[in-house]
Amino acid sequence: MGLALLIARLLLAGVFVVAGLAKLGDLAGSRQAMRDFGVPALLAAPFGLLLPLAELAVAIALIPTVSAWWGALGALVLLLLFIVGIGYNLARGRQPECHCFGQLHSTPAGWPTLMRNLVLAIIASFIVGLGRVNAGLSIVNWLDVLTTAQRIELLVGVILLALLAALVWILFQVLGQQGRLQLRLEAVEAQLAAGGVASTRALPGLPVGTSAPAFRLADLKGEEITLDELRTDSKPVLLIFADPDCGPCQALLPDVGRWQRKYASKLTLAVLSSGTPGVNRKATKHAVTHMLLQQDREVAQAYQTRGTPSAVLVLPDGTIGSPLAQGADAIRALVARAVDLPVLHSQPPITPLNGNGAALPAPPNQPIDLKIGEPALEFTLPGLDGQSVSPSDFYGSPMLMLFWNPGCSFCQQMLADLKVWEANPPTGAPKLLVVSRGTVEENKAMGLRSPVVLDEGFNVGRLFGATGTPMALLVDAQGNIASELAVGARAVLELASSSKDPAQPAIR
Repeated sequence: MGLALLIARLLLAGVFVVAGLAKLGDLAGSRQAMRDFGVPALLAAPFGLLLPLAELAVAIALIPTVSAWWGALGALVLLLLFIVGIGYNLARGRQPECHCFGQLHSTPAGWPTLMRNLVLAIIASFIVGLGRVNAGLSIVNWLDVLTTAQRIELLVGVILLALLAALVWILFQVLGQQGRLQLRLEAVEAQLAAGGVASTRALPGLPVGTSAPAFRLADLKGEEITLDELRTDSKPVLLIFADPDCGPCQALLPDVGRWQRKYASKLTLAVLSSGTPGVNRKATKHAVTHMLLQQDREVAQAYQTRGTPSAVLVLPDGTIGSPLAQGADAIRALVARAVDLPVLHSQPPITPLNGNGAALPAPPNQPIDLKIGEPALEFTLPGLDGQSVSPSDFYGSPMLMLFWNPGCSFCQQMLADLKVWEANPPTGAPKLLVVSRGTVEENKAMGLRSPVVLDEGFNVGRLFGATGTPMALLVDAQGNIASELAVGARAVLELASSSKDPAQPAIR
């Protein structure tokens, strides 16, 4: 038993020391993970630092027998917190990046992540339950007191542990590959469906043509509304399933309010959320009506939704009129079909223009072959304050167009250097325009001084040839392309400082 306790302690200590050191090497990613898991932005920074320090403290405490029990207890508490946080997000259809091992290994927190923490919690419970009086052999003198049989047992245990670790790693790789293949398959099927090609796979949600489950829910004023009442105008009803803690859901609310006003004669839209009226009040500032509140997710489960945001169309006769639309883009496409429009956008469609204001004949979302000296594409995107911003607003001085994603760990790693550059720009430095993905809240949390515009779907980035983040290019004072695309943090920062005064220190 003493040997088993020692092996359990060493295993936990190894996991926590790797996790702690990796998080300290990726503090930006750790803070972002805190925000993604629902920690308030004000607490994300200190908690993002305290967590790896706590993990290292647990790892150190697990080594000596005198403190091993307390170390195991601390490990168990941390693992239970991880399990609760992951389970809470999974129950609401969210899978934020865990950043469990910093840059070494970071994947969306799914069921494999939950199971891994459960297994580690069981190991910690084993030490807590059986190691209160004697936490096992000492790591210093345990070899001397082992019998021959115990040494053989140790060797077999190490071999089995190595095989188990290899099997777990292979399992995670297979599951990850399966998830990536699933996403690609769904994307291909969505494109085929848009082209009129039917899929042979079972579609998500209730089968088309079956009766839509009835419900009776209260709105923000406490008045109860039923599905039959929503159908009284003999129009199709679009049910949008949302959650007050879901960032994409909140980003979709302005569109929902606009659709309700613009297409009221063709379509009835209702948002089915959860939680209290107070946490859903923000919908009122977008003039969203028919905001209905579930007790938990009882109606969402009846409609077989897998996450938020998602939506389904109910025909005037009370039957399901569409497969489940999952994600903001799929919901926009469903609304477009319901009102007989080809496509809907969260902002006016992006039309690339040349220097004379004429549209360039490029298919949507396809990169345009831009060369140095040619006019940059003109576009309009919403800023964080809701006001429209265009590159032409910067003409008259050079501009660095930075393609960004607040959820990108490489962007987070260069954020501090970018803020230093903003605070003390070198002589002749260009102005900065950040073309970013993500929500308003995520981008505001970065604390950048320069204008940030939201490029939902990364449409503008792809038009300029950006295939990832961070990437950037220079536009001169006349609005012409002045550089090739810079790829990666170092290249972007060098491009930002390319016109600097030689007396200025270099950014590393």
